Amino acid sequence: MKISDIKELVEGKVANNGVCSENINEIKHAFASDLMSDVLRLRCENTLLVTGLCNVQTIRTVEMAEIKLIILARGKKVDANMLELAEENDICIIETDFSVYKVCGLLYQNGISPVY
Repeated sequence: MKISDIKELVEGKVANNGVCSENINEIKHAFASDLMSDVLRLRCENTLLVTGLCNVQTIRTVEMAEIKLIILARGKKVDANMLELAEENDICIIETDFSVYKVCGLLYQNGISPVY
């Protein structure tokens, strides 16, 4: 699924448009967690992270896990430090008011597979 389709599906807003190009590989898998140590265990290409954890450590973690798309749920908003680090690492961020549970359900219903 393309980033633009995911954004529409979760009724989200892209926080950093310059990074969120359609050149990012098509997303095939999703993982939801607020526990970044679990994210570090992932080794699955074309994966996005759904989380409510909104801090610089989230960006550092997805960088290490080679994830290129984060969906921040529960109305969380990125700050300037997060945006700067995400842009340096070509990580796209979508903000949505939906819960993590709802985002995951919508993604699953539309063909995004779970990592596990």
